[in-house]
Parts: sequence; C-alpha cells; structure tokens
Amino acid sequence: MNSYSMKELSVGQTVTREYRITESEVRAFADASGDHNPLHLDEEYAQKTRFGRRIAHGMLLGSYISALIGMELPGEGTIYMKQELNFLRPVYYGDIIRVEISVTELIQEKKRAVLSTNCYNQENEQVIAGTALVKPRED
Repeated sequence: MNSYSMKELSVGQTVTREYRITESEVRAFADASGDHNPLHLDEEYAQKTRFGRRIAHGMLLGSYISALIGMELPGEGTIYMKQELNFLRPVYYGDIIRVEISVTELIQEKKRAVLSTNCYNQENEQVIAGTALVKPRED
C-alpha cells in the first residue's frame, strides 16, 4: 500500500492495476450492492439484449477505481470528494480490465488533487473515462 501526502504528489504520477472480470466477483458485487439486474446475472436474459451476453456492473469498475485511490494513489487517508464516470463500452465476463489513475492537477490552496480515472479492456479499448477530485492526507 502506498500513501502520498499533498506535498508528495506531482502531476503525472500514475498507478495501474489489472482485474479479471469473473462470475464470482460480479455476483458478489450484485449481493453487496443489491443490484440483481438480470443483464448482469442471467445469461439467457442477456442474450436477448443488444449486448448478446452478460455484462459487468459499471460500478464494479468504479469500485476498482475507488480501491486504487484509497490504497495506492494518493492512498491511505485520502478523502474521495467527487467522481465522474463515462461508460464507453460494455465489460463482459472474462475481460481483463486495466485501471489507470493519474494525477492531472494539484490545487494547492485547497489541498485537493484532480485525478484521471480511466479503464481499458484487454484490447486496449477504453471502457471508462473519468475524473476524480480527492483530498490527500495531510502531513
């Protein structure tokens, strides 16, 4: 686990992590969130949709972003203040998702950092484009 204070952050710092989308993770997220939409859980139902098969919850990927912000960059003690997510492509069971968090701006007077929060599939296609505003830990 990393932890960067506002003083230790710099524009361009980046962290990445990969996640494989598995049925067990999607089901666990459905149970934790209460979102049991059959598009995520029922293959027969999903085959009749425009996606043709089950897709992962977009907010499952949002939780991966949250984990990296809280555990890696900026890390421990960070207060999440705002998140914007644009869902660009569906994410299917079996996809390998690369989450990238980068520092894009430091607002020193307010002790805030702006982060890009982007996700890509195994074909390097962007599936989420996002931006977060956080308050890193103070020394």
